Amino acid sequence: MAVKIILLVVFLAMMLGVGIYSRNKAKNVNDYVLGGRTVGPWISAFAFGTSYFSSVVFIGYAGQFGWKFGVASTWIGLGNAFIGSLLAWLILGRRTRLMSQQLDAKTMPEYFGKRFDSKALRIAGSIIAFVFLVPYTAGVYNGLSRLFGMAFDIDYRICVIIMAALTGAYVVIGGYMATALNDFIQGIIMLIGICLVIGAVLAGKGGFTAALQSLSQIPTDNSVTTEALQGSQGLFASFFGPDPLALFGVIVLTSLGTWGLPQMVHKFYAIKDEKAVKTGTIVSTFFAIIIAGGCYFLGGFGRLFGDAPGIVDAETGKVAYDSIVPAMLSTLPDILIGIVVVLVFSASMSTLSSLVLTSSSTLTLDLIKPLKKKPMKDKTQLRLMQLFVVAFIVISVILAFNPPTFIAQLMGYSWGALAGAFLAPFLYGLYSKNISKAAVWASYILGVGFTIFNMFVPVIKSPINAGAVTMVAGLIIVPIVSALTPKVDRTKVDQMFTCYDKTVVVPETENLGK
Repeated sequence: MAVKIILLVVFLAMMLGVGIYSRNKAKNVNDYVLGGRTVGPWISAFAFGTSYFSSVVFIGYAGQFGWKFGVASTWIGLGNAFIGSLLAWLILGRRTRLMSQQLDAKTMPEYFGKRFDSKALRIAGSIIAFVFLVPYTAGVYNGLSRLFGMAFDIDYRICVIIMAALTGAYVVIGGYMATALNDFIQGIIMLIGICLVIGAVLAGKGGFTAALQSLSQIPTDNSVTTEALQGSQGLFASFFGPDPLALFGVIVLTSLGTWGLPQMVHKFYAIKDEKAVKTGTIVSTFFAIIIAGGCYFLGGFGRLFGDAPGIVDAETGKVAYDSIVPAMLSTLPDILIGIVVVLVFSASMSTLSSLVLTSSSTLTLDLIKPLKKKPMKDKTQLRLMQLFVVAFIVISVILAFNPPTFIAQLMGYSWGALAGAFLAPFLYGLYSKNISKAAVWASYILGVGFTIFNMFVPVIKSPINAGAVTMVAGLIIVPIVSALTPKVDRTKVDQMFTCYDKTVVVPETENLGK
């Protein structure tokens, strides 16, 4: 216990110290929200990765999908790396940075408002972002609750309060730069921790080969596949697992979804220069392969721990998915459990700080500021954002005291609504001049409307698959509606797109001909 507490205290002190160090770099709105658009390649890459992966992935997703798909769940991590990170940087990174600076947009709703010349779109987008980022936060805390229940003999509420207070402190003091610097430190901890944990857990089952052999002997059941495959052996150790179609739905939601999440896209707004884009693309992809691939690979062996107390209810046969990974870790030495606690704390704090900053900035800049008749002073905006940081933290703590049942389902609703509403118009708006205002409204209505409807009338039983369908549907509907409705004033749009046509001078090493 002393080892675990010491590691945690050192980590918390380090995070607070970074916040104090960054206080001089957050004295105006642009610096507070975007770090002055001067964030370098490694910090940008780690900020993206650590905001992507939290306790939701490590505890919730890895446990549930590892149980359902076996080692084939590793494909989810690889999808996160190559679709959610690599393609996101290649397709969105550079254009987002250029267009957001051209429009002087600091948030995703502000981008929509200025790109499509609509204050109403901006206000509606801010409300959607705030409302559906709240369940995301609840999922993060739920993952922490399971971990602290395993590692410490104290009420996890105390740990949640400490975490929330510390996160609020360094975000209020240092803004985006404090968040990004802490993300870098937390990312290093995550990389080291996941490698040590995977090695230790597999060693406890006789090594990789022995663990895989044991997994191949477990028959499938009705919780994961169709009747035709029930009772089959070897599927949990197979290439695509027992239910490839459901696996594909999870890959789409958790990978493509990042393209439409405000707190993820926000990282591209703050990139410093071209080098930061190139290096960030490589580093963030490598980070995702190790963290996401490692988490889901580890979770794929969850059924080897199916006899652990609290995982399967003997009477109902229901599986407590969020207890699987904590059960896998409970047999580790204290020093490794301490590292795991810091690892998940790191992942959760980085995501939480990103959510808090995104929520507070969008409420201030996209809801309150447009509704004010008189211009708001820069200092007033800054103080209001800091106030909302505290308010969002308080709301998230209240939710954390009574968290929902399963993390993965909660995240399906949150990601489905946010990415379903934002992904298609944001992506198309960066590349095409022909996207209409009505098409953005259609995407808003589809993403939020279908998600809420499916919560009460489950047309698609799995929130994960429902979210994936919503995102793909948005990509189809937006160009169709745009073709049938009036476009934004062409002169204004042409002016916006001049940011892509400016001539720049580059070294000969980057020029292979005239």
